[in-house]
Amino acid sequence: MWKTASILVGVVCVLVTLGIVMLTSTSGIRGETQFSDAAYFLKRQVAWLVLGIIVAFAAAALDYRYWRTLALPLTLFSIALLVMVLIPGVGHTIKGSRRWLVYGQPSELAKFAAVVFLAWWMSRIQRHAAELKLGLVVPLGGLGIMLGLIFVEPDFGTTMLVGVVGFTLMFIGGTRFGYLAIAGAIGLTGFTLAVMQNAERMRRITAFLNPEKYARDEAFQLLNAIYAFVVGGPYGVGLGQSLQKHFYLPEAHTDFIFAIIGEELGLPVSIGVVLMFVGVLLCGIRISFRAPDQFGKLLGFGLTLMLTAQAVINIGVVTGSMPTKGLPLPFISFGGSSLVVSLLMIGVLVNIARQSGSDSGDGEAQFFRDAAHRL
Repeated sequence: MWKTASILVGVVCVLVTLGIVMLTSTSGIRGETQFSDAAYFLKRQVAWLVLGIIVAFAAAALDYRYWRTLALPLTLFSIALLVMVLIPGVGHTIKGSRRWLVYGQPSELAKFAAVVFLAWWMSRIQRHAAELKLGLVVPLGGLGIMLGLIFVEPDFGTTMLVGVVGFTLMFIGGTRFGYLAIAGAIGLTGFTLAVMQNAERMRRITAFLNPEKYARDEAFQLLNAIYAFVVGGPYGVGLGQSLQKHFYLPEAHTDFIFAIIGEELGLPVSIGVVLMFVGVLLCGIRISFRAPDQFGKLLGFGLTLMLTAQAVINIGVVTGSMPTKGLPLPFISFGGSSLVVSLLMIGVLVNIARQSGSDSGDGEAQFFRDAAHRL
């Protein structure tokens, strides 16, 4: 599996490099304005990148099976951090959401912890996964606690992401589709009702449906992101030449950095970014389904899906295909916690590849045949 792992690492290196280049282009103005240091955001991201590389190498060297012994402690630790975020004076509130501690964003670690927990549990009860209690109630209980804590921050985007990945992982792990459908319908109904009670979220949804009406407030970023793609056209205006990053697009260096890629580097590079995430998905699936045990298969698949689903949501938001969610683009957007955890996931995938067999075989086909049989 070294060939597949090498391709995966190569693609991620390109994405990270592009992220540093685009952060250099997009963050200077905001850094100079807010901190009198044009390189403020770049220096912080490079520092996080160094830590992320160290974490990735460590994860690649550590036998992925060791995460089974860490699954429960990691989950409890992640839940504790999510609780701390909600404590006044401990959690930091930015733009109305209490999502941060001094050294990072616990919901990013929760993404990783949720996958490890579900992979551990579903592989542990593999022969009994079709049972209601073991296959649904217990794993959904652990997942539900994390989802609830993330939801009340509030962080609806991460809640949706972790929920979708979690349910998919439970299905792949053997939970009956009927159980998941009922639980999903109940959860989706509750999620929808809760969102409807949140005035800001409802304004975002309304602005998504009718952006021109809210061009000066909720739809401001969306319209400016779309305008960035229009201005960039097929060839782009040139690296560093974006006009939208001059505060027309407030989150140009974070959640909406993909729009600046389109504006400065043009359509081919934008498509290239999408294709690179497709490459991450294909490599991750290939590695996962050739893992020597069920835990490795579920762990690898869950991490792969978490990374690529987040990319799909981010790109969907920036291109106006989805309401604003507040999720960064993995490996590219500014954000230390996101970058470190994303590189941790890649490191684990590389280790799974090290423990797997050759690149030949039909592991993917067999895995999906088993899943289809449970429908």
